[in-house]
Amino acid sequence: MKHFDVVVVGGGHAGCEAIHAACRYGLSAALVTLDVSKTGAMSCNPAIGGLGKGHLVREIDALDGIMGKAADVSGIQFRLLNRSKGPAVQGPRTQSDRKLYLQAIQQILAQEKFTQVEGEVSELLSKEGRVDGVMLSDGSKLYSRTVILTAGTFMRGIIHIGDKRVSSGRMGENAADKLSQQMEVLGAKFGRLKTGTPPRLNGDTINWKILETQPADDEPVMLSFLSNSPSVRQVTCGITHTNKNTHEIIQENLNKSAMYGGHIEGVGPRYCPSIEDKIIRFPDKESHQIFLEPEGLSTNNIYPNGISTSLPEEYQKQYVRSILGLENVEILQPGYAIEYDFMNPKGLSEDLETELLDGLFLAGQINGTTGYEEAAAQGLVAAIGVAKKIQGVTGVQFDRSSSYIGVMIDDLTTRGASEPYRMFTSRAEFRLKLRADNADQRLTEQGWASGCVSALRYKAFSKKMESLSNCKRVLSEMSVSPNQARKVGIGLGLDGRRRNGHELLAIPGVSIKHLSDLEPLFSEAPIATKGQAAREAVYVTYIQRQDRDIEALSKDLGVEIPPSFNYSLVSGLSTEMISKLSTARPRSLGAAKNIEGITPAALTAVLLRLKSVQLKQPV
Repeated sequence: MKHFDVVVVGGGHAGCEAIHAACRYGLSAALVTLDVSKTGAMSCNPAIGGLGKGHLVREIDALDGIMGKAADVSGIQFRLLNRSKGPAVQGPRTQSDRKLYLQAIQQILAQEKFTQVEGEVSELLSKEGRVDGVMLSDGSKLYSRTVILTAGTFMRGIIHIGDKRVSSGRMGENAADKLSQQMEVLGAKFGRLKTGTPPRLNGDTINWKILETQPADDEPVMLSFLSNSPSVRQVTCGITHTNKNTHEIIQENLNKSAMYGGHIEGVGPRYCPSIEDKIIRFPDKESHQIFLEPEGLSTNNIYPNGISTSLPEEYQKQYVRSILGLENVEILQPGYAIEYDFMNPKGLSEDLETELLDGLFLAGQINGTTGYEEAAAQGLVAAIGVAKKIQGVTGVQFDRSSSYIGVMIDDLTTRGASEPYRMFTSRAEFRLKLRADNADQRLTEQGWASGCVSALRYKAFSKKMESLSNCKRVLSEMSVSPNQARKVGIGLGLDGRRRNGHELLAIPGVSIKHLSDLEPLFSEAPIATKGQAAREAVYVTYIQRQDRDIEALSKDLGVEIPPSFNYSLVSGLSTEMISKLSTARPRSLGAAKNIEGITPAALTAVLLRLKSVQLKQPV
């Protein structure tokens, strides 16, 4: 009878990152999924990255994860979002070929040693309050010390198209109902969330000639630090818009929509609304933009990003054909909403371990998130947590000041999720420091010390850091007079002050070319290294200031709150504050600060109480 260190349930993005990370740690592992051939499949939008999400992918990649590498191999349109803005809010993104992405994930996983099992997990096995493995619907059992549950939208998943309801975790795939039922017996309390997809279109029936186009970037930015350039042909996307007629069709048939017809109880993603939501929430807006995104190089399927729906098929056809360029379009697959079980993540450990059973970890949409990138990052975090638990390795420190992953984990475990959670750059207080371009500098060293970063990755990182260090040294040793600067086009005033390269790069309008013209040694550095040095020069003053803010905050926010702390004994704390803090049970003042509605005055009161009590006495 085979025993494993960890069983990963689910072969989506969270499950793939989890099983791969487990293998990097040398854990004996098994992956259980309903359909082995669909391991790593992109179930919705065929794209990876974007604003906030691109930061997550870079951080996953910095820890030797697989999403960025697979995205680069399959990317058919690379774009750096917010290119005109500062690097802190720029997000690398690629439109991917679904088939190539799937192949890339499976090829990477094929190089690892783990057991792959096709089947439905119907029950979690336990012994004395600890997880002991899983049982499949056919009665077979896999025993393990830990389980990472990454069920996606499959737990009691229901697809809605108008008034039609189909039990399904994804179009054409069965839901996993038994596991939800058994977990409720263990004490799990589920909520319901929903997400949706647009109808898929036949690209051969679209009138592309009359549409706006969106080409790939001339200078593509990769998702993985190990990639240099795209692997396959780049494509152009089309752009069209809804119109008054479109809106009238949708408005007239809202009662037939699953969401507005009262068939769905789950909460939908506020930041990625259906076309029905858009019509209701923005009644004064005359049109909504739609990106027509090819799903691959070997298919004519088009993903119309921006018009997800749960209307009946006949009305989907009517409103889609009212749109410019889509007058004669063929719908290959109708759009639909999917409703599924999730567990509010508030109270999960920082490693995403649940209190239901010792050794049970949750990752992905079961924790209330939406999106491939958020799921993949959680799968990685859970696997690192398993390695910490079983092997006693040094974990990676994910906190709000060091990573977007840390922001997400802190948000989920302290605030919970009342709607599908999505990452944005605005969620990060220290985003000037948490840029996509420096994710490896923030995390790879930690990953190497923990054991989840391979020697190959670390060697490439070390080479990059050596090159960057040399480049920074050259910049530091430069001494440029105003006259010298003016000769290469840098408009400095004649103040007589000499400046080094870092100071010059921090001046608006000064470019890498200017510095290359001034210093041959800088000119000889790799273009990527020069770009990184330039970005850091621009942000150095702001980051130093931010580091001081982080240090000041950490002095108090790092103060731990004992689990038994009695908030009702805190002088001046309102009944509402006592209730919120007693329910959330934050691990520190920093965690308490992030609870919705907690005031600075409340934090001060708690801190004073903590300081007034001897550490060795019950608080």
